[in-house]
Amino acid sequence: MKIIRSISLTLFVFGLVGFIYIAGNAWFHMETLSRQLTHFLPYPREDTAGIISFFVSMTSFFIWNLTKKEKN
Repeated sequence: MKIIRSISLTLFVFGLVGFIYIAGNAWFHMETLSRQLTHFLPYPREDTAGIISFFVSMTSFFIWNLTKKEKN
């Protein structure tokens, strides 16, 4: 259970940072959202990467909270 908790916390942090980066980029450079994320592959685009990052962050945070030990 400890490894699941560690992995979910790591995915939460990196997913949140990725989402914040894409959201900040969209705030200042909205025209770049339809561009590809990297020049190596045509997919994913920046907007798709932001959505994926948000859902990874949200799901990982949910799992992290589910695996928390109750103090009685």
